[in-house]
Amino acid sequence: MKKSINLVLGFHNHQPVGNFDHVIEKAFRNSYGPFFDIMLQHPHVRFAIHNSGPLLEWIVGHHPEYFEKLRTAVRSGQVEVMTGAFYEAILSVIPDSDKIGQIRKLTQYVKKNFGYNAVGMWLAERVWEQHITKAIAEAGVRYVVVDDTHFKYAGLQDAELFGYYITEEQGTIVNVFPISRMLRYAIPFQPVEKTIEYLRSVATEDGRRVLVHADDGEKFGSWPHTYEHVYERGWLRDFLKAIDENSDWIRVLHFSEVLKTVEPVGRIYLPDASYAEMQQWALPARAFVEFEEFERMLKSDGLHSRYEVFVKGGFWRNFLVKYPESNNMHKKMLRLSRWANGERAKGKNVEKALHRIWAAQCNDAYWHGVFGGLYLPNLRFPVYQNLLEAEKELDKKTRRLGIRYEVTDFDRDGREEVLVESPDLNVYFKPDLGGSIFELDVRSISYNLIDVVTRREEGYHRKLRSAQQQSSEAGSVASIHDLVETKEGNLDQYLQYDWYRRYSLLDHFFGPEASIESVSGCSYPELGDFVNQPYDYKINSRAGTMHARLWRNGALRVGSSTHRLRVTKEVTLKKDSSDLMIRYWIKNQEQRPIDVWFGVEFICGLLAGDADDRYYKTRNGRLEAGTLRSRGVIEDANDVSLVDEWLGVQVQLVAPGCSSIWRFPIETVSLSEAGFERIYQGAVVIPNWRVHLVHSWSTAIAYRIRTRRSGSHKSYSGGRKR
Repeated sequence: MKKSINLVLGFHNHQPVGNFDHVIEKAFRNSYGPFFDIMLQHPHVRFAIHNSGPLLEWIVGHHPEYFEKLRTAVRSGQVEVMTGAFYEAILSVIPDSDKIGQIRKLTQYVKKNFGYNAVGMWLAERVWEQHITKAIAEAGVRYVVVDDTHFKYAGLQDAELFGYYITEEQGTIVNVFPISRMLRYAIPFQPVEKTIEYLRSVATEDGRRVLVHADDGEKFGSWPHTYEHVYERGWLRDFLKAIDENSDWIRVLHFSEVLKTVEPVGRIYLPDASYAEMQQWALPARAFVEFEEFERMLKSDGLHSRYEVFVKGGFWRNFLVKYPESNNMHKKMLRLSRWANGERAKGKNVEKALHRIWAAQCNDAYWHGVFGGLYLPNLRFPVYQNLLEAEKELDKKTRRLGIRYEVTDFDRDGREEVLVESPDLNVYFKPDLGGSIFELDVRSISYNLIDVVTRREEGYHRKLRSAQQQSSEAGSVASIHDLVETKEGNLDQYLQYDWYRRYSLLDHFFGPEASIESVSGCSYPELGDFVNQPYDYKINSRAGTMHARLWRNGALRVGSSTHRLRVTKEVTLKKDSSDLMIRYWIKNQEQRPIDVWFGVEFICGLLAGDADDRYYKTRNGRLEAGTLRSRGVIEDANDVSLVDEWLGVQVQLVAPGCSSIWRFPIETVSLSEAGFERIYQGAVVIPNWRVHLVHSWSTAIAYRIRTRRSGSHKSYSGGRKR
């Protein structure tokens, strides 16, 4: 009797919320479009496809012909459409009501546009936690696909993974299919013959085995060098031809057909997991390096292939620890989701706000690995934009007016934050970290001015330092996980790390050797203990005015001794005003006078450092060579403005009597699908004063924000996607 095998083919396409049109267009022309056209030329090759909601919304407006082709393929039975979280959220970290709402939204969209009742789902980044089973089932999903690695973490062997399993949570059931790692890495990177040989090697006489390929559609043309390989050199045509030629023993089925014709292998409870690379990326930098070293050691000892299943990296949620910027977005999202769902429970129509919140749950900006993710400002932008639009919508529904404040553990670190909110601004203080401002929202344009990623070490930076370049073997195409390229030379000189978080209203006492170069490189002598240390605070509110006073009794290191100082700062915010008035007092708590060099750090995360319509200016006019990515010292003025004409915002700092104003960019070096790249995060401005401090000294800083309130900027957000 001839041996046979059941093969299931699935493909997942996604673009972040509001990505640039030209980026999605390139992905469509390089992968989504040609892939689908070639697949339709082989009508006997059935396949499942998942397109995320943001991508579908873009396609219908730019390539409606794709929708008609997909409808035809669905009617013919060639294509099975999968659902999932509409905005490609990591399900495990959003509320259950949002899980169900997002899945139902995409299911309804698929039904409306393609006439298909999707009962299978794509799990964003294959991030699995067992508790999500219940919400997935309640959303009407019958099956989900995850990596075979998830099953191996549960102790299963390769021979036990040729099928699907049942899992349950509180009695609710979902079927889970393991994605073959062999196929995921062979398709489309290895010769077609290798895949056919593997299928032949695992085929059986009873033909009951099921093997699943399901992976990103972007690797068929959008990943580096894959367009030439997949289309110009004909890998995809050769693969489909081979499937057709071997159709007597390779049966290509839909997932739903497998559920009807093949019994489950058994029951399983999967441990918390994602794909292997994601789990390594979630590790802190030191552990990231040690993980790589451990894997190399196992390989050199010939033990890796046998024991790699026990070599598990980190946990996806720890991206929220590794990157406080991600955690801040996540906790703001949760805060608004609780509010919106609470109002809906009271009978209010808050669907518009909820859909904004769901859009802000799009996963790309919350993590980082090979793909740009968190480091891309234009991926973080839509998160805050959608959250702030949702906040304004909820304000309308609940008639929340005036200026207000809340003391709460916003970021869930066990310490209190102070959230001051007005019709014009949100000003969020973190007293335990220098009495800083960690979020400053300009509500008229739905923009967070402190949306900046701190410079920190990444585990892959050592590769850049050693200038090791990896090239693919002759005649083959490397997976995106194996490529190491750079977008520009000498990137190692930008590997500078911050020892404190880049927030605003940070208080510095510089040593005499400090310079703009050493301060921008975070390698300067800091004499005070104020930058990242706790401040006490008190909030006063009256007559539409909010005063936040923060103070610290600290010290300066002067040689081998210390000099006690008290720094007090008060931020005043008025209802219906976008100005912050900041008063500083420094009190000498010693009998002897002291010379101090004091500076206040502000950061502004405007979107483009090199654009002509983003620049610095003073009262004397625009600075020469003064793009936001520039560096310099302003010595002839006590004011500076950062202007973003595209956003429609101007941020002005007025610091009377200051000795100078320093300005420099914060730039990170991260790894993306196109290689190592330098990314502009934002601009630091530090007015500074040289003071002979006898008893006390005070100054006032005006922080003024001016916007064009209507039509001031496009609604974009995005970046790139694999």
